[in-house]
Amino acid sequence: MERELKLMKGNEAIAEAAIRAGADSYFGYPITPQSEIMEYLMAQKPHERTGMVVLQAESETASINMVYGAAACGKKSMTSSSSPGVSLMQEGLSYIAGAELPCLVVNVQRGGPGLGTIQPSQADYFQTVKGGGHGDYKLITLAPSSVQEMADFVKIAFDLAFKYRNPAMILSDGAIGQMMEKVYLDPQVPRMKEEELPSWGTQGKKKGQDHKIITSLELESEKQEKVNLRIQAKYRQLEEEEVRFEAISCDDAEYIFVAYGTSARICQKAVDMARERGYKVGLFRPITLYPYPFKQLNKLADQVKGMLSVEMSAGQMVEDVRLAVNGKVKVEHFGRLGGIIHSPDEVFNALLNKIIGG
Repeated sequence: MERELKLMKGNEAIAEAAIRAGADSYFGYPITPQSEIMEYLMAQKPHERTGMVVLQAESETASINMVYGAAACGKKSMTSSSSPGVSLMQEGLSYIAGAELPCLVVNVQRGGPGLGTIQPSQADYFQTVKGGGHGDYKLITLAPSSVQEMADFVKIAFDLAFKYRNPAMILSDGAIGQMMEKVYLDPQVPRMKEEELPSWGTQGKKKGQDHKIITSLELESEKQEKVNLRIQAKYRQLEEEEVRFEAISCDDAEYIFVAYGTSARICQKAVDMARERGYKVGLFRPITLYPYPFKQLNKLADQVKGMLSVEMSAGQMVEDVRLAVNGKVKVEHFGRLGGIIHSPDEVFNALLNKIIGG
């Protein structure tokens, strides 16, 4: 079957893609600017289309623990929220990672700290890729920069989550969540049948089977260390095999913007402006924020004179850019705060002032 073309908001595209990807359940709680995800799912009545369960929990803490329970059964389970709500989910995410369970979490970021604003932001980068909860764990993190990618990344996130038995996050923002663009949607995939569910899932003890135990707890330190070492080995595999990025006009570039999500969209226009004025500028867009494309950025640093990390934050990803280039070239940051989206003119002028003329 061919992909279906629709005009949708980013939040709606994620919701529809989840149904079509064969998701078993969604548990969530409303918060701006991502509430349309749950609203769309409720309106679509996916239980009638595929049998998918959609439930509004009493809080974000409840919803992430419902996801934990469904994931332990081997089901495709997901939730979504925005920055303060995702903060409330951190303990549950740590438990899910420690229990080595797959799930999908969508964060449509807004400004902070605290309650902040309902406008878009990218200030949850540290929380997402450095481990917001306790313990040594990582979230597989995909950063869409279009409504099309909001839809496409749902299937990719579920596939990676199940392949590595690890929670995955789509880290978006209020601008992409609310904007409308055309999107091509994949055909419907049926939900997994009972015989297709993962062998580790706790679907109830059957005759002749041993008990299946899902836990993140080992009281003996030596055993808990072995669990952690196994999980860390999984992360090393992720870092070798699952890095995704996009390089735009980088082949002959002397200067590079590094940006993801909405900021990458702005930078793409700034690249065109710079090229029209005779500056060889490119854009490097990390698609996976974890695993981060450290090696690819380090290689790019051999050919350029400087890099500008562009973020809707006070400067978070810039630390990973600097780690990646390891002092080879100058790296500076440009950002807007509090829900303000920078303009291509501002980004271009920042490159001139901070890198080219700095």
